[in-house]
Amino acid sequence: MKASDNQLTIGLFGIGLDTYWPQFPGLCEKLIGFTSQVGRRLESSNVRVVNLGLIDTPEKSFSAGHEFRKADVDIIFLYVTTYALSSTVLPAVRRAKVPVIILNLSPAPAIDYAEFNRLRDRTKMTGEWLAYCQACPVPEIANVFNRCRIPFFQVSGMLENDPVAWNEIGEWVDAARVAHTMEHNRLGVMGNYYGGMLDIYSDLTQQCAYFGGHIEILEVEELAALRRDVCHTDLDRRVQEFQSTFDVQSDCSSEELQRAARTSVALDRLVEIHQLGSLAYYHKGVGSPENEDAISSIVLGTSLLTARGIPVAGEYEIKNAQAMKIMDSLGAGGSFTEYYAVDYNDDVVLMGHDGPGHIAIAEGKTKVRPLEVYHGKVGRGLSVEMSVKHGPVTLLSVMQTGDGKLNLLVAEGESVPGPILEIGNTNSRYRFSIGARNFLNNWSVHGPAHHCAVGVGHISSKLKKLAALLGMEFVRVC
Repeated sequence: MKASDNQLTIGLFGIGLDTYWPQFPGLCEKLIGFTSQVGRRLESSNVRVVNLGLIDTPEKSFSAGHEFRKADVDIIFLYVTTYALSSTVLPAVRRAKVPVIILNLSPAPAIDYAEFNRLRDRTKMTGEWLAYCQACPVPEIANVFNRCRIPFFQVSGMLENDPVAWNEIGEWVDAARVAHTMEHNRLGVMGNYYGGMLDIYSDLTQQCAYFGGHIEILEVEELAALRRDVCHTDLDRRVQEFQSTFDVQSDCSSEELQRAARTSVALDRLVEIHQLGSLAYYHKGVGSPENEDAISSIVLGTSLLTARGIPVAGEYEIKNAQAMKIMDSLGAGGSFTEYYAVDYNDDVVLMGHDGPGHIAIAEGKTKVRPLEVYHGKVGRGLSVEMSVKHGPVTLLSVMQTGDGKLNLLVAEGESVPGPILEIGNTNSRYRFSIGARNFLNNWSVHGPAHHCAVGVGHISSKLKKLAALLGMEFVRVC
């Protein structure tokens, strides 16, 4: 199943104490209204919300747990509307077995003390106070969740006119959406590792354990076979797409454009057959002219796929295919990159890579250049040259630690203008707040693979939330 076939499903419920309702008329209805208000805000994020309303007894909580489980919710937002017993909360979330975000949202910045004290009727006053009593049971709930080993996170603030709180909630929704996408993603791996790059070797089962999804093992021969069946009409249409999408340089031959177009059409068919959401590949093609022809003409097609949300990582870099998919799912892009050089005069790090680039996040139109040799690889053909859009960027590495765990390594910086190496590869200049020297040392000390994904915008706070939802350690360098 493709991630696009279903929406992120959020479970929502408010909590209260049934003892209060006959004591304080109108309180229950007011709190139900608050919960509905939260539900409407969540639905505006283009997600499916299963709103079970106000849960005020353990019996209702048990039923809620079953309802959430039947609805297959990905995450639960628990809105603390007033004081409630923890026994009213635990059954619902324990059975659902998904992360919980505790919303401690007050209906206003503060109680109107003068108006409140003018009520005189202490019963009415208590009922009014209880509508502002969101913070009261949060420690109790946290205590129980910790003792029951239920992962939970908190947002405190106001129900309305609080951009800080609602930005935080929005980031949790975005992070949950990415976790949902990864859970349903089909990652294709085609070919074999680049021999000797020990840092990129990955445990495929471990990838599934952390991210979910499915990994489809593909043969280069299938791509080569699909190339044979490409018709002239599709071939011509794809060459026209190249001409309109890229800045094709004048020294690119018609023969090479046709060769790249044939592979691009075949790649699209391969993705369609296997319902892929991302791809990692590498293959020498030695001894098989058809295989070498396919792999050496793959760059333009993989760049088009990457730009439309099916990121492709070269050198069989599975961890980085995952990082690129995460970045793209956050709307940041996610282009394949590595260290190129350091410009100590300008205090910037040059980073890029051969092979596909994320042309949707390029600064201007991506150039297509012919290469007589693919450095360190077999063959020759067309390649792309681009820089990432100037402005804020985030680097992400899905990293395997020495004890075998996966974590997310992140840095924020800026893509800045200036001279690049015009060698037919992706190539950008990045400046970091801690300086080039400190960035190089502080990034590398954690031991990531030498590849990472770069995306536009500063999104480390969202990536930190994603790591929390996936049970992964999060490390930010800058």
